[in-house]
Amino acid sequence: MKQHNQNQEFRFNEVLFEHRNKDYGAYVLRNESDRILTKALFVGISLLAAASLTPLVISAFKTEGKQVLTDGVEIEFTPITPDDPVAPPVKITPVKPETAPNTKTFDSTVPTPSSTAQDNVKNDPIPDDAVAGFKDNFKGEPVVPNTPNVPTVTVGTGPVITTPPPVIADPVDKTKIAEAGELGVEASYPGGIDSFRNKVMNSFDGSGFESEDVVKTTVTFIVEMDGTISGVKANGTNADFNNEAMRTIKTISSKGKWIPAKNKKGEYVRSYFKFPISMKFDN
Repeated sequence: MKQHNQNQEFRFNEVLFEHRNKDYGAYVLRNESDRILTKALFVGISLLAAASLTPLVISAFKTEGKQVLTDGVEIEFTPITPDDPVAPPVKITPVKPETAPNTKTFDSTVPTPSSTAQDNVKNDPIPDDAVAGFKDNFKGEPVVPNTPNVPTVTVGTGPVITTPPPVIADPVDKTKIAEAGELGVEASYPGGIDSFRNKVMNSFDGSGFESEDVVKTTVTFIVEMDGTISGVKANGTNADFNNEAMRTIKTISSKGKWIPAKNKKGEYVRSYFKFPISMKFDN
């Protein structure tokens, strides 16, 4: 049947290429198409078989030292040859128990209470050099007493230095205002009292005062321990002059703190400060 088909195709090619150049490639290819397809089929099968058998050949050379189980798990092992030396067995020597020293002991166990206990049991006197044990062994060796090693303390004969206890000063009463006799250093203004007086004269507003006489007042205030002032008062006869004097001193003191006074122990304390003011206003 195959030969019949080939003959039909050959006759078809002869009719198709009649009166044509049969050396043309199409005529040759059509006549040799079956042989070319057969060769290509065998070459493809050969390449597929080589690709399939190559991993098996490679794994055959790598299976030494491994065992592959059915589930794909590999177990490595090292083959042992008969020529490998075998280590000699280790000899274990049993440890002999040490013999307890033959010390002089007395039976210190407490007898079990019983209704048939005898009261006339003869007890031998216990030697002073025997120690407590589980039986009476008065013929053993006396036990050396365990004397603690107490270091010897050498007492010196030098002079005894006595340190007096520290004197704890009484804390400063922050609510008390120190009197003049209690002060070691009076309160002061930074730059001196003249600097403070000049600031008062320059800051005093005398535009509303008309008097040919000298107007006087004394401003009294408390200099606190932190340098601020409080309790500002004025005792002059002119109320307006007193108010302006107090305003001026408060304004100046708010811009710069005072240096607080100190007591005779050198501690900062609260103190009074008096500042007289006298002015004459020309009409």
